[in-house]
Amino acid sequence: MARILVTNDDGYRSEGIHALARALRAVGEVTIVAPTTEASAIGHALTLRHPLRLDRIEDRVFAVEGTPTDCVNVAVTHVFKGLPDLVISGINKGWNLGDDITYSGTVAGALEGALLGIPAMAVSLRQTRGDYDFSYAARAAATLAEAMLRRPLAARTFLNINVPKGQPQGYRVTVQAKRNHVTSVSERHDPKGRPYYWIEEGQNEWEPHDRSDYQAVRDGYISVTPLQPDLTAHDALADVETLTVETEPVR
Repeated sequence: MARILVTNDDGYRSEGIHALARALRAVGEVTIVAPTTEASAIGHALTLRHPLRLDRIEDRVFAVEGTPTDCVNVAVTHVFKGLPDLVISGINKGWNLGDDITYSGTVAGALEGALLGIPAMAVSLRQTRGDYDFSYAARAAATLAEAMLRRPLAARTFLNINVPKGQPQGYRVTVQAKRNHVTSVSERHDPKGRPYYWIEEGQNEWEPHDRSDYQAVRDGYISVTPLQPDLTAHDALADVETLTVETEPVR
């Protein structure tokens, strides 16, 4: 039976992670190792300067006082004591699309799995008011998990799954969208008149692209984006070679 590690950035109490775990039990043996508290927008952070505690909450449910990346590493070394067959991170309350994946703790959990050589995916659902219906996202994750176990992707490749609200129209294989990246930082003052700053969401103007993850979910489809940790700008290598030839040597 496949051994599946489930993590997230919303914390082990999140309804999304438990809906995901229930759906995945039809695919394999599921163990949850997730942050003790919410760790959203923390990116691929790894805790190096204070100790991490691993608490057993119940059978196959553990909490770590750290980030999603911490959770994956602690799970591999001290819960599984080896590599699981699959790492799935989610279900996040809110999409992780386009450029925004660089901030995402949900995506970082899957990224860490890929770096360790484990097939992995991140799953996110459109943010809504009121109660969330995780059922479609959970079923999609289980379906794709089963497919990945049958036919693994290339090494260090993982999936970023984004699911629209309600019943999806189907699946689309997508690329990352791009948006006008303008962050809003407002200044406020505490009761003693001292300034403090609050980072708010930036502009939400996405560049048109028929195959983007953003366009897919807007059209009602489940977006499936293959990602990799290699950030090298391969198309720019020749240009950079020219720059280095023209640059004075370092003395």
